[in-house]
Amino acid sequence: MIGADNWLARTVGRVPVSVRAKLLFAFLGIAALLVLVGVLGLGFLGQSNARVTRLGTLQVRSATYQTLQNQAAELRQLLGLRVAADPSLSVYFPEQITRGGHQWLLVDKTISAALSQLGPATNESLWSFVPPPSDELVLDRIRLDYRGFSRSLTAVSNLDHAGVTGYKAQPFLTGAINADNDLSRLTDALATRTNTQTAGLIAANRSSYTSSRDLFIAVGAISIIFAVMLGFVLSWSLVGPLRRTEARLSGIASGDFSSHVDVPNRDELGSLAANVNRMNDELQRLYRELESSSTHKSEFLANMSHELRTPLNAIIGFSQVLRERMFGQINAKQEEYLDDILSSGSHLLSLINDVLDLSKVEAGRIQLDVARFSLGDALDRGVVMVRERALANRVAITLKAAPDVDFVDGDERRIRQVIFNLLANAVKFTPAGGTVAVVSERVNGEVRISVTDTGPGVRPEDHERIFEEFQQSEVGTAHGEGTGLGLALSKRLVELHGGRIWVESEPGRGSSFVFALPLGGA
Repeated sequence: MIGADNWLARTVGRVPVSVRAKLLFAFLGIAALLVLVGVLGLGFLGQSNARVTRLGTLQVRSATYQTLQNQAAELRQLLGLRVAADPSLSVYFPEQITRGGHQWLLVDKTISAALSQLGPATNESLWSFVPPPSDELVLDRIRLDYRGFSRSLTAVSNLDHAGVTGYKAQPFLTGAINADNDLSRLTDALATRTNTQTAGLIAANRSSYTSSRDLFIAVGAISIIFAVMLGFVLSWSLVGPLRRTEARLSGIASGDFSSHVDVPNRDELGSLAANVNRMNDELQRLYRELESSSTHKSEFLANMSHELRTPLNAIIGFSQVLRERMFGQINAKQEEYLDDILSSGSHLLSLINDVLDLSKVEAGRIQLDVARFSLGDALDRGVVMVRERALANRVAITLKAAPDVDFVDGDERRIRQVIFNLLANAVKFTPAGGTVAVVSERVNGEVRISVTDTGPGVRPEDHERIFEEFQQSEVGTAHGEGTGLGLALSKRLVELHGGRIWVESEPGRGSSFVFALPLGGA
């Protein structure tokens, strides 16, 4: 499944919607995931805040009920002292103990003071919370016990103030004891229940936090995984077809029209692949037509060149016979005309030979006669062939052949033809008083032959064009000689030997035509 050509990516690619719609869907999906995670986070925060608020309220209630419980316990202790006539009262009230009922007046006042704190403690208007209905029932009973305790305490205090002792205070003490017992039981139950609720809410809050955290992490992790997978699948559905289309275009650029690009997408990439396949088929058809046309052209030129050479050779031959006066004397004007005929015929024959050779190369019918030959001798002969014209144009020619690359493998006649073409061009375009230097050297496993002149040079934009058929630089066109076949033929012959040819030149600084041949074989 992993990779740009997996089944999931192909399935997404087959969805009949545009690439823009797929990207928009992916962005909306990721945005929805972010919204989902955000909503869950807000929900969890809201729940946590609600639990914290409830816990705070419970803690306040627990503290309030704990106060009621402590006050009830204090009343119980004080009432126990009053009922049991504990001798330890001297610990609490030294200096103030009296005989008879008057000895309990101070205790009654202390109980009354403690009771006075219990009353306001049950006043809900002073609380910062509203007790639940179940607590309201208990609180109503606490207030009822408070009022009963207060009435009994008032009666006991009145008797103690009057100095009455004995059984007369017993009923009121019993009422106070009953009210206090119920008060203690109710406050204990209220405080215990509230503490239990607080502990339960804390435990529930902890458990809810753990569950919410785990759920949030799980949803976040799933969202991230889904978003990453969505991004990968969408990118795979785009990258795979693009790579295959690029590979097919590279094949087309290199001349391979034998296959089609397989893109199952039903979007713009699928349309692009279909157009590439149509272009491939059309280029293949045109390429075959061009090959056929080129073959026909080459065959036509070869046949025509061959047919033209026969009468042209006859014209040149008869002109030479007449010029040699083998059939009688000729006057000066006739000799001038014969020279023109011979010069034009030789030039035309050279042109026909170039066309014939170029046609044979393009048709693949030229065969190299590869053998080991002396490159130095080939260079010497080339210089000799153009020396007469160089002297006439007052152009100096120098030759510097490397001694370590004297013998090379190749077709000597074709290499000599290349050397002659380069030398002839150099002499032709070098002005009077200029020089032409021929150099051979070994460089990186190949032999390089350079022909450097001091002519007008070649513009950079013409460096490639002058090696094409029937193409010349501006200087060559202005010179009026040549047809633009010499360099094109030289390039084909050098490439047949596995070599390369190029020019290094700047306008006004001369030119250096260089061709390189591999050492050790053609």
